[in-house]
Amino acid sequence: MKARLLFSVLLAAIAAAAEPTAPSRALSLAGAFPAPQAVDVPPDAPLRLTFATPPALGSGGLIRITDTTNGEIVETIDTSKPTAVQTIGGLPGYNYYPITFSGTQATIHPRNGALTYGRTYAVTIDAGVFRDAVGPLGAIDGAAGWRFSTRAAPPRTGTSRLIVAADGTGDFCTVQGAFDFIPASNTTPVTVFVRRGTYTEIVCLLEKHVVTLEGEDRTGTVIAYANNERFNPNSGRHPYQSPSGDPSRVEPGSLDRVYRRGMFLAHRTEGLVLRNLTFRNTTPHGGSQAEAVIVNGTTTARTVIRDVDLFSYQDTLQVNGQAYVANCRIEGDVDFLWGTGPVLFENCVARSLRSDAYYTQVRNPPGRHGFVFLRCTFEGEPGVTGNVLSRIQPWRFPESEVVLIECVLGPSVSPVGWEHQGGRPEGLGDLTRLRFWEFASRDPAGAAIDASRRLAGSRQLDAVADAALIASYRDPAFVLGNGWNPRTARE
Repeated sequence: MKARLLFSVLLAAIAAAAEPTAPSRALSLAGAFPAPQAVDVPPDAPLRLTFATPPALGSGGLIRITDTTNGEIVETIDTSKPTAVQTIGGLPGYNYYPITFSGTQATIHPRNGALTYGRTYAVTIDAGVFRDAVGPLGAIDGAAGWRFSTRAAPPRTGTSRLIVAADGTGDFCTVQGAFDFIPASNTTPVTVFVRRGTYTEIVCLLEKHVVTLEGEDRTGTVIAYANNERFNPNSGRHPYQSPSGDPSRVEPGSLDRVYRRGMFLAHRTEGLVLRNLTFRNTTPHGGSQAEAVIVNGTTTARTVIRDVDLFSYQDTLQVNGQAYVANCRIEGDVDFLWGTGPVLFENCVARSLRSDAYYTQVRNPPGRHGFVFLRCTFEGEPGVTGNVLSRIQPWRFPESEVVLIECVLGPSVSPVGWEHQGGRPEGLGDLTRLRFWEFASRDPAGAAIDASRRLAGSRQLDAVADAALIASYRDPAFVLGNGWNPRTARE
């Protein structure tokens, strides 16, 4: 009853702002989060308004959030500009959408860190900021309208488990809010547990270590955003092409050329674990390169990605540095598994969404393993055919390595299997160091794959002659290096 009364106060304020002289109608709202006069709100909470019918942005106007203690306006969103720029996770220069829409709900995303603990805030929205199918809608006035108070203090320093819940019942409402709380260069294990829900945000974890991001429900805990190369372009140089050759760096001492097009970026992290959740880059087909997850680790990163679903189109998962990926589903259409490695994929499904495309492009430098697939499945949408397992320009990456051990290949995989790409007048270069290898590939019915049409230079490993080599590729420590066996590591 009290909550209903408080919400009616908000509605009254909206109606009062929509006088007959205003070129708009009163908002018809079904709910708001935080509710008017709510207390104990996490300061990273996105602000949500639920309308009677689907809303959209109007002709323009301002949304302001004011600290009522001192009258300071801590956030101003100019809705005539659909995007804004902010720092995310310590990495500057991200474009983002201050307002997003889903069905009848509009979500206002204050800049990260704009609100803080122990404060009361008032939200005002100009008339015409929102509209529906009929026309512009009215204002929310600050005099008696939408106010809420944030909780008194952050979690205790050194907390080893942080809870993210979109409804405000956890320590944070956003994944980024939890990551921002973790100290820089952290070395104390921290688990960020994310409750069921869809979290519309770009997430960046920069130089914070031994962090586990765990979902409550693999398909019901979803991080989603339409980030891509067109939305967040930059001149990122691939790690193998950097002067250092270090997969955690793209320019010595600089972050300006780190790819920002991924929905989730973990950069220079050690001991990262992602498990039991879904990453979905919602960029539409043809919307340019758009990773769901980018991991820029090191050769000792010990990254673990397990029991995770990843969805996008081009470049779904990029991994640079040491990583173990197990029991995951990865969907895409062009080079949607790529990077430098070394990576061991075990019991994963790679699903192609279009014909005549590519599963992987692996750019490991000399002396380092690339991507190895152990008991994985390469499949496609119904009717999809002609996909190659990997493509590479041998003259650029002469030691590219993609090895399949006991994998299932569906009808989406081309009989040729692999592709060498040119790109320079003198030809492909040295092909003798490439490792496009398979052992015991079979079709979904269990029959051996006909390898008679495989690309020249690829190799079918022999159970007897190559027994020692096959055994080595089954060993995570051999593939990943530095004596790491993730099957016995911290989960």
